[in-house]
Amino acid sequence: MEKSKMLCFSMAPLFLVFGFILLLLPQAFAGHDYGQALSKSLLFFEAQRSGYLPGSQRVKWRGNSGLNDGKISGVDLVGGYYDAGDNVKFGLPMAFTITMMSWSILEYGKQMGGELGHALDAVKWGTDYLIKAHPEPNVLYGEVGDGNTDHYCWQRPEDMTTSRAAYRIDPSRPGSDLAGETAAAMAAASIVFRRYNPSYSAELLKHAYQLFDFADKYRGKYDNSITVAQKYYRSVSGYADELLWGAAWLYKATNNAYYLNYLGNNGDSLGGTGWAMTEFGWDVKYAGVQTLVAKFLMGGKAGKHTQVFGKYKEKAEFFMCSCLGKGNRNAQKTPGGLIFRQRWNNMQFVTSASFLMTVYSDYLTSAGKSLRCASGNVSPAELLSFAKSQVDYILGDNPRATSYMVGYGNSFPRQVHHRGASIVSYKVDRSFVTCRGGYATWFSRKGNDPNLLTGAIVGGPDAYDNFADQRDNYEQTEPATYNNAPLIGILARLHSGHSGYNQLLPVQLPALKQVATNPRPAAKPVVKRIPGFIYKPNCSYSEGDKFMGAQWKNLLQILDNSYKQVLQELEELEALYFKPVWSSVGPHQVR
Repeated sequence: MEKSKMLCFSMAPLFLVFGFILLLLPQAFAGHDYGQALSKSLLFFEAQRSGYLPGSQRVKWRGNSGLNDGKISGVDLVGGYYDAGDNVKFGLPMAFTITMMSWSILEYGKQMGGELGHALDAVKWGTDYLIKAHPEPNVLYGEVGDGNTDHYCWQRPEDMTTSRAAYRIDPSRPGSDLAGETAAAMAAASIVFRRYNPSYSAELLKHAYQLFDFADKYRGKYDNSITVAQKYYRSVSGYADELLWGAAWLYKATNNAYYLNYLGNNGDSLGGTGWAMTEFGWDVKYAGVQTLVAKFLMGGKAGKHTQVFGKYKEKAEFFMCSCLGKGNRNAQKTPGGLIFRQRWNNMQFVTSASFLMTVYSDYLTSAGKSLRCASGNVSPAELLSFAKSQVDYILGDNPRATSYMVGYGNSFPRQVHHRGASIVSYKVDRSFVTCRGGYATWFSRKGNDPNLLTGAIVGGPDAYDNFADQRDNYEQTEPATYNNAPLIGILARLHSGHSGYNQLLPVQLPALKQVATNPRPAAKPVVKRIPGFIYKPNCSYSEGDKFMGAQWKNLLQILDNSYKQVLQELEELEALYFKPVWSSVGPHQVR
């Protein structure tokens, strides 16, 4: 009896330990709280809101702003989103943000749980504005505010005294890329709201039809019409990709054979079957088009265009294989395994590529197919595993053990390049912050931001996994809406474990190397680029600097010199995978 008692007592701690291990196992395999990351990611969009904020606003440090937007042009343009750390509303990246949020909901809305309502609100905040920006069938307002004057000042949105001029495209000043992307956003959102708000869905679809017709009939690059956008969101790839992108989303929204035939008949001439891409983002949509068309093909919807759609699919798989490092021309990666495209806001390409890999993995699984790469076949599970590794890097599984989502984890950026976050809240101190005074008092201070920009995905580390958490380090610490938009879908997918996520294969990544806790900002070598490749020039000013100071002028000179030679620099073109033809030979066409 005593012996059995002793046995019972000796085994009890083991059972407790074993039970504790079982409780920890799901967390150990999950690694990150993707549900929490999803919630935080959606909060970021509320911090970027312009206009009258609703009673349901959860980011309490923000206030109403931009209440006279469009007034001088006789149109109501109140609302929408500020794109990044400034107070300008740029139409092209905003529309892309809405398209990607809508795509995320269409694929993984059921996995968003209680966050679905917030995701729908985020889309509608954007589409309500886009409807206002499209007051006539062939008129679309593509920008409110001026990047030059806006970047000269460092002010809260609630205080801004900068120009709020509105800029539009129309038949005499076309912008097929802007109109095509906005058509895609409206079409994608119309599918999202079809169940929840049928009348609103129909309104969105009406705008999508009109915008696509406008884009296709009056062709031209939008930044040739809205020239103030050129230094910030130049359409380097032109408009051909957006025409295909808009057609793809309209076909998905309507099943109308016109758009199916448009994709089939124009796939070669507009580059959809020819361009093999290694990036996807607000400017370059080819990989997104190719992924959607590949889904149409695998779903038996190609009709008479099976052969052409097969070419689209080949290019979609080129993109996937490149990201994996298993293709003929592979994407660069940091030593820690992060996809690296450029030093300026690289995370935009990481989240967008990861989203395409995630959905393509599920498309392949549904079709019972595998990915064919130069190095051999790749299972859908391996493709999804790599996408997961990119998300995990963002959330902290990296050499610095730093989360690049503000507010997630214990170590994350505290000095974000963001006007609203870096200045004391208007709700706390209503003292007016002047244009240049904001630089002297708030931009230049070394302390943490007074307002937490929860959920923001910042630009991220350099090619060697180095990161400097400094407000003037805009290349690495500035967030953007289009960084977050693709991520919400992936986070929902990973949180739910849907479609065989438990069969994920491990990804072989380089061993993580320790880096200095407070590294010096990496040296910025002079790299020959065309002007559009530097997407968001937010200059770092101190109070004594003059607007467009000497350092920035030198950079512009470097860009201009490269620009003059770009057509002769085949290596440059190969690096960008574009075939631009500039104004000297007429409107841009992808050949």
